[in-house]
Amino acid sequence: MRLTGPLRGVVVLLLVGFTWLLASALFGGEGSLSVRNIFTGSKEEPTQSELRPRRYKCGLSAPCPPKHLAFRLVSGAANVIGPKICLEDKMLMSSVKNNVGRGLNIALVNGVTGELLETKTFDMWAGDVSSLLKFLRPLHEGTLVFVASFDDAATKMNEESRRLFEELGSTAVKELAFRDSWVFVGAKGIENKSPFEQKYSLRMKNSKSSNKYEGWPESLEMDGCIPLRPPLEG
Repeated sequence: MRLTGPLRGVVVLLLVGFTWLLASALFGGEGSLSVRNIFTGSKEEPTQSELRPRRYKCGLSAPCPPKHLAFRLVSGAANVIGPKICLEDKMLMSSVKNNVGRGLNIALVNGVTGELLETKTFDMWAGDVSSLLKFLRPLHEGTLVFVASFDDAATKMNEESRRLFEELGSTAVKELAFRDSWVFVGAKGIENKSPFEQKYSLRMKNSKSSNKYEGWPESLEMDGCIPLRPPLEG
């Protein structure tokens, strides 16, 4: 049976449309999500992966600008859950890495390259503060200092150790008390108040009335982007 001119045109259009939909379904594109709708009349729901917010380095909700380091700090929870220090999507310190402990957990990072220099833990309950002083005194200009507390970070603190942290940009350390949670990012060579203190340093006082864990305040979490330091000329 021969098709009339108008009917032939309709058949051609249907074939073209079906071919486009099939190609979209196979190779992706805006038409791929509409195939099921056309033939079944139902609406496709987005998948869980499509609904889940996108996360960037260290779990940040937005990417950092160029020449910035993405970081996330989490203080220890009571004396049970250890702290975490993440930088550029690499876990520098954590219980899983088995390199955290009671007191102050500190990671030193090259402020120009973002390279990890050293990680160390200082027991501020039963340890000797002199080891912390020897660690902080010789820091080079531009060194970034990441700090996360665990259990108690203040008992062995003395006047010099607090002053050294103040020189790194902290204003909270002078009032840091028994079992306070503390996370901080500072840098050697900061003049006056640290530009990081307001954005990157948090402290929650230990209070029996508000403690989530008996005898300890809630864990603190802080993330953000730190600009790399330009290399020294010459």
